[in-house]
Amino acid sequence: MTNSLPVTLDDVHDAAARLKGVAHRTPVLRSRTLDALVRAEVFVKCENFQRIGAFKFRGAYNAVSRLTPEQLARGVAAYSSGNHAQAVALAARELGSTAVIVMPEDTPRSKLEATAGYGAEVVTYDRYTGDRVAIGEALATERGLTLIPPYEHPHVIAGQGTATLELIEEVGELDALLVPIGGGGLIAGSATAAKGLLPGVRVIGVEPEAGDDTKRSLSAGRRVSIPVPRTIADGQAADIPGELTFSINKHLVDDVVLVSDDEIRRAMRLAFERMKIVIEPSGATPLAALLAGRLEPVPRRIGLIVSGGNIDVRRFAEIMTA
Repeated sequence: MTNSLPVTLDDVHDAAARLKGVAHRTPVLRSRTLDALVRAEVFVKCENFQRIGAFKFRGAYNAVSRLTPEQLARGVAAYSSGNHAQAVALAARELGSTAVIVMPEDTPRSKLEATAGYGAEVVTYDRYTGDRVAIGEALATERGLTLIPPYEHPHVIAGQGTATLELIEEVGELDALLVPIGGGGLIAGSATAAKGLLPGVRVIGVEPEAGDDTKRSLSAGRRVSIPVPRTIADGQAADIPGELTFSINKHLVDDVVLVSDDEIRRAMRLAFERMKIVIEPSGATPLAALLAGRLEPVPRRIGLIVSGGNIDVRRFAEIMTA
């Protein structure tokens, strides 16, 4: 089935070759404490150690690196809640181009500053009243820029799938793979890689309770829109799945489970105290689902994609003490 979809395992392998020596091959961590808590073998793919602190660099670089010299000279545009913004900004800089990024005005300051620090021009908007797609498309048209969307792009999706490709290459067979869902690009790429390599693996998406647009959409068999979510998992504050990503995920994703903000906090705390890693809320949702017992029965060998770790000290402390 994966070969008939808009992104294939070959596309993921091609992206991996393009990213070799550019993106980090991030570590896979184990924790005896975690294994004992959930009574399974858990393999944690730490994209919080990726360049820009999140998996997004994979897809952004894979897409931007394929532009023509003329397109690179004119520059690129993107819209993002934070991590894709940084990823496109860095990819553009690495490839000798420039970037203009549309970001919500309430994006964590650390993400805004990091995006500007990579050399991008940042344009802000109100995520609850503005349409970031319309703003980004208008800006790109006005300035002659190439728009690199955060998930609605086959090269972006293929790039994101390389994290799962690396995970399976390193640890072998998995019974289940848990992946955060925002717009759906990471899980679309992850599912493409996972199902292509391990046809029997269960691919399970995780969303915050307030942002269950993909779960509702899969249940309805069509894309369903919800109000913009209010959740500590700001990277998953999507109101509707992407059209391209949903066309993949409805075929390859086996289930979607939900976690509360308090469950996300618990997962962040365990990762910090027992595994000694810092995870941003969106990156902690798969761990939260596992700790909260959302998988029944519990598979024997479980892979988790920790999507990022971009959170500043003050915000981390606020979440931990809430």
